[in-house]
Amino acid sequence: MELLKQFISDYGTTILYAIITALAGYLGVIAKQLYTRYINDKTKQAVARMVVQAVEQIYTDLHGEEKLNKALAAASEMLVSKGITITDLELRMLIEAALAEFNDALNKAPTSNNPV
Repeated sequence: MELLKQFISDYGTTILYAIITALAGYLGVIAKQLYTRYINDKTKQAVARMVVQAVEQIYTDLHGEEKLNKALAAASEMLVSKGITITDLELRMLIEAALAEFNDALNKAPTSNNPV
């Protein structure tokens, strides 16, 4: 029993510091992962919005699936260049959601015949 008390008095603070350091390091890794996931999600959404707006302006002669394919290709290339991985399904959903936002904003815009 005396040996245990001696060990704790000699090495207790060192062990406690090691445990606290390990815990802080682990919490730092978790925080970085959460932050990266949050930033990647925001970046994905921003890229999808930007691509939808650009495709609507650039490819006025294309319609439907052709525009969607241009948007998917452009968004995929932009995200890969930023080092962000994304599935085809997730990318398609983000593009469709951004397109819905774009169309809602376009439909809600006041026209010259209907002033607000």
